[in-house]
Amino acid sequence: MEIAGMEIAGMEIAANAALVVVDVQQGFEELDFWGVRNHPEADGNIASLIDVWQATGRPVVFARHDSDQPGSPLGVGRPGNGFKEYVERRRGKGAGAELLLTKRVNSAFYGTPDLDAWFKEAGITQFVVTGIQTNMCVETTARMGGNLGYDVLFALDATYTFGLEGPFGWQLTADELARATAVSLQGGGFARVVRTEELVAAATAR
Repeated sequence: MEIAGMEIAGMEIAANAALVVVDVQQGFEELDFWGVRNHPEADGNIASLIDVWQATGRPVVFARHDSDQPGSPLGVGRPGNGFKEYVERRRGKGAGAELLLTKRVNSAFYGTPDLDAWFKEAGITQFVVTGIQTNMCVETTARMGGNLGYDVLFALDATYTFGLEGPFGWQLTADELARATAVSLQGGGFARVVRTEELVAAATAR
């Protein structure tokens, strides 16, 4: 899916802006369970954002979904509960603060430890959100962050999701769901939707 028309003029990344990496877990590789995904470049973009945030000494939050749903690939004790390899080997490598957060619901703000309290204690007012799934836990975290008054930047091409069937037999592809998320978040004032390349440029600007 090509992302067009979403440039944010003069975007600035605060020196202590956090990167919230949501649910980048091995279980999402089980495509027989989830279906067809989008954004094949997302994993590379997520890795790039982690690298930039760590290199510039900014804080990084790694959120992990500990599912209690029977049969979920993300269930506690299952191999799929762990972070993807490229995320796991980056943990603990940054010069800035790092937080491991676990949750059982969509929003990272309803996890352990308390993300809002951690942000407030560190004086963080801006965060970038990335991860899986675009229209589920990543979107919910962005919406709640916007409601709580944070300046939220949504790295759309550093997220991905899967096609889904809803009520009345309605079906949307992964790209359609991602587009709906982007329109709802930015159009509704919850977050600014941006590209990875914009974030990298802004975070490394001198």
